[in-house]
Parts: sequence; C-alpha cells; structure tokens
Amino acid sequence: MVLITGATGQIGKELCRLLAQSHIPARAMCRNQEQFTQFTQIGLEAVQGDFGQPDQLRKAMQGCQQLFLLTPPVPQQAQWERLAIDLAVETGIKRIVRVSAADANLTTKVPWAKAHAEADHYLRSKPIAWTIIRPVAFMQNFFELARPIARGILPHITGDGQLSYIDSRDIAAVVRQLLTQQGHQGAIYYLTGPDSLSTGDIATRLTEALGHPVRAIHLAEVDMREQLKSGGLSDWYINALIEQYALVAGGYDIDTTEEVKRLTGQPPRTFAQFARDYHQELGADYLSQSKC
Repeated sequence: MVLITGATGQIGKELCRLLAQSHIPARAMCRNQEQFTQFTQIGLEAVQGDFGQPDQLRKAMQGCQQLFLLTPPVPQQAQWERLAIDLAVETGIKRIVRVSAADANLTTKVPWAKAHAEADHYLRSKPIAWTIIRPVAFMQNFFELARPIARGILPHITGDGQLSYIDSRDIAAVVRQLLTQQGHQGAIYYLTGPDSLSTGDIATRLTEALGHPVRAIHLAEVDMREQLKSGGLSDWYINALIEQYALVAGGYDIDTTEEVKRLTGQPPRTFAQFARDYHQELGADYLSQSKC
C-alpha cells in the first residue's frame, strides 16, 4: 500500500489515476472527506489527513509500505516535511519517494527551495529507504496567469531568462515507475521538460495553441506584484515568487535531462502539447469574451 500525500494537487491527482489504472494499491490523503469520492470511485482508498495534524497523519500512514511525500509551498513546509519523515519511520513505512525541487539550496532566498534542501538532508539522515526527484518549474504554474493570458497578455519579470518547464503529468509518470520498480533507493533524479524556454517562447506557443495572440509583457516588479495579488495569492507566496523570478532573470536554469524518457520510456511533453491539452484552463475563451 502506498500513501499519496498531495493527492488533490496536479501531480498527486494524476499519480492516483495512474496507480488505479495499474491496479496498484494506494491510499489518497485528503484534507476533508468531501474529497474522498474522486478517489474511491476509481478504486483507491481515501483517508483524511493534514500535515498540521500529527495524529491524523500517523493514522493515515498505518499499514502502508511506501510514502509519496509532497508538501505544499507554505511557511510551515520544512516543519511538515520533518514531521512526515519522522512519522514514516515510526509507523514502519519502508520507503519514501519525495518531491523536492531542482533549485533546492540551503542558502537560497526562495523559501520553498530552502525547505526542500533541508528536507532532503533530513531524509537522507534517517534509517529509511528513499528516492528524491527534483523537477524544475511546472508548466501548470501558468494556470495562475490564466486571466491575463485570456486577455492576450503574459506578464513577467524574468527578462530573457529561460527554464526547462516540465508537465506535472510527466512527474506523476516518473513517480509511478519509482513506486513500482526496484533499484531506485538512494537516487536523486533531476526532471526537466525537453526545451529551455524564455517567456517570449512561452507566449509564442500559447498563441499557437489558444488561437489568439499572446504577448509577453515585461512589468516593473511593483506591477507584477499587483498582477499576482489580483489572482488571490498570499503576500508570502508572492514574495517567494519574486525571489524566484529574479533567479530566472539572472540566468538560473539547469541543463535539460533525459531522466523522464529513461525512467518512463516516453519523452517529456513539450510546452506546445501542454498548451493544447489545457487550452481551456489557459484562456482559450479569449475570442468569445472579446466579442461580447
């Protein structure tokens, strides 16, 4: 039995679908019981659990042999990671597959990247088998900018910086393999998409997929903050994003890797494929709105 944390997120939901499809026993951890149905109807177990509730988390882990550990980017992230790892050891879980980040670094100003680095070190010090994946930024992060994209604008402050964005579905496919195969203990895998893309490159691909022009517009930082705030993001999250954008603008990226294809047998999805698949979520209704 595998306990899937983050089951209702982009990676977790797809992972649950893949495990159910492969008839792999899995238990989806949800924050409330109203979320159970989407997992039980595809043949998985569902259990209530919250990283902020140790007793719930401990109960969710009982009877599981593996843990897929994915924590949300919140101020308590490092604390929740340590708690989950400790409880996994306590409850007899044999192996943890953990989602870290390609930019994990103990000295970074990006809080979730620092939390990931701390958690990686902590996990490696514990008497439990582990596998760590370090993906780059998710293509699905562009959902946060769906409103301006629908108006034909892709706001950014990353200059000519590039990232090898990865589709979260490819991350889930890798994790499915890691949870069902032997031989990955003690491995750290860097996961990327097939290409390093600038925001201008992204705008071009969105234009082609959505059927309306999308322009990359470089904003002043204060205007970018307002744009993000209008999307309902917290001040803490916005501050962290601004720090991360600064790294990208400064030229941070990692080389593209072949890990997705090597581990799954399939090449990672291109951004063009992603945009076509999620054209509704990315603002494909722009033309109908503009005619109203």
